[in-house]
Amino acid sequence: MRTRLLALAVLLLLAGCSSGGTRDDGRITLRFQSLAWQEESVEANQRLVKEWNASHPDVRVEYVQGSWDSVHDQLLTAFEGGEAPDIIHDASDDLADFAYGGYLADLSGLLPARLKADIPQRSWETTTFGDGVYGVPFLQEPRVLIANATWLRKSGVRIPTPGKPWSWAGFRRITERLSGPGKYGVAWPLKEPVSATLNLSLSAGGQLFHRGPDGKVTVRFQAGDQVVPRTVHDQANTDRSASPTTLGSGGSDTLPGFFAGRYAMVPLGFSYRQQIVQQAPKGFDWQVLPAPAGAGGLTQGVSPQTLSIAEDCPHKKEAAEFLDFFLRPPNMVRLALGDWMLPTGTEALKDPALHRTKDGWATGTALAGHLSPAPAQSVRGYPEWKDKVATPALQEYYSGAIGIAELRRRLEEDGNLVLARYQR
Repeated sequence: MRTRLLALAVLLLLAGCSSGGTRDDGRITLRFQSLAWQEESVEANQRLVKEWNASHPDVRVEYVQGSWDSVHDQLLTAFEGGEAPDIIHDASDDLADFAYGGYLADLSGLLPARLKADIPQRSWETTTFGDGVYGVPFLQEPRVLIANATWLRKSGVRIPTPGKPWSWAGFRRITERLSGPGKYGVAWPLKEPVSATLNLSLSAGGQLFHRGPDGKVTVRFQAGDQVVPRTVHDQANTDRSASPTTLGSGGSDTLPGFFAGRYAMVPLGFSYRQQIVQQAPKGFDWQVLPAPAGAGGLTQGVSPQTLSIAEDCPHKKEAAEFLDFFLRPPNMVRLALGDWMLPTGTEALKDPALHRTKDGWATGTALAGHLSPAPAQSVRGYPEWKDKVATPALQEYYSGAIGIAELRRRLEEDGNLVLARYQR
């Protein structure tokens, strides 16, 4: 009896294991955890999986719905428990610890030449750690200004274009001009302030993270890094041209006020256009504008969505073949349209569907060549630095609770103590 119970327990354990394997009939099964969440995006992902399965009867891909909420902790638990999916959807700024920790497969020798050549080197840099490549960057989105077109037109301000954007100083003056009783020129949704601040700071010549000859990273909060934080702070606390109540909000939280005419502009990720199309009142006239530019021009940091293969996957070659299929140019266009984002692939970016003026597609596509790896891309310990140091410090600065000197001290002194633990 005890022997039979033990055997049953082993069978149940094997049944619960989420890694891919080979069935008794010889067919390989790969588990693909997707983080797609918008209806169009989920449909595009699931349809591509079905198309693969229909044409590859010996290598079946099982679609698993994941969530962006706490994905880092969820994946870490799965890796340590030996239950990680074979093919992993994530973002490039979440990969460093997994790559250095040995949880992800090095794709350098697995990916076909076509896919390697189609994606620009600047995008591959977001998934390169040391000498290895640990993910395929496939979708990206610039941060743009979503504007009330009627409001801007009536105000008479110059409408910026990718060829002639606003400066950061000009942006501040314009938001002050657009403001009035009960109305604000801009609403900054900065519940998660770190990524937005660091990525936009590249346009002002910011860098923040500096890697020395010994490979160790230190934080230096210099003049270029301060342009964007100072702009937001002064808009909210000095000019009163930025709504103070949205500083702790997420992007979606600002949309009702935007539609109601309380804010002239909202800086958002490019994909938020889908929500605006779905939720905007009938007749609401809106447009997409490029983010302000500074010493670095229109450059801004991005952390592309990525597809990786688990190191424990027993069928890496087949998993890489699925990635090649999944990310063929026509398929990459389908994924981009489903997520309202931009593909990284140069062939996919040429598709006419991504160059329409409708819904601001053309403005976003014009910014694609200015997108660079996010400053924190390869920094080990970044998640802890962000959560324990940078997020609370920036939130207090933007609310006016601390000044720029204290913000600098926290980011540098407190932040470098955190990063040092990961670089010994």
